Amino acid sequence: MNRWVCIVDDDASVRKSLANLLRSAGFETLPFAAGEVFLASELAPQAGCVLLDLRMPGMSGQQVQHELIRLQWRLPVICMSAHWEEGAVRAAMSLGALACLGKPFPEEVLLMVVEEALASSSAHLRNQ
Repeated sequence: MNRWVCIVDDDASVRKSLANLLRSAGFETLPFAAGEVFLASELAPQAGCVLLDLRMPGMSGQQVQHELIRLQWRLPVICMSAHWEEGAVRAAMSLGALACLGKPFPEEVLLMVVEEALASSSAHLRNQ
C-alpha cells in the first residue's frame, strides 16, 4: 500500500504538526504551502491521498479539487477547515472528498480517515 500523504495547507505550523503525527504513525509525507505548488509537483500524483485545507490564499481547496478532476488524478481527498462552512463542506463532498474534518480534530480520527483513504487508493489501483 502506498503510504505517502500530501499535506496542502497554508499554515506552516499545521503542516509540521500533521507531518509529525503522520510520520509517527508510519506514513511518509509531502508538505505543500499552496494548492498551486501541490499541483505543480511531479511527486504529488503518485501519493496515496491528500489532506487539503479548504481555505487558503490563492487557490482554494475547492479549486484544487476541480483541478484534480480536470487532470484526472485519482487521489483520495480529505478536506480540512478551521472555518466550518456547510456549503463549502457540501461542495467538497460533491467533488469527491472522502471526508471533511473540522480543525482541530482528534489525532485518532485523522489517522483512521487517512488509513481509509489509502486503502481506497490501493483498491482503486488494483481494479484498474
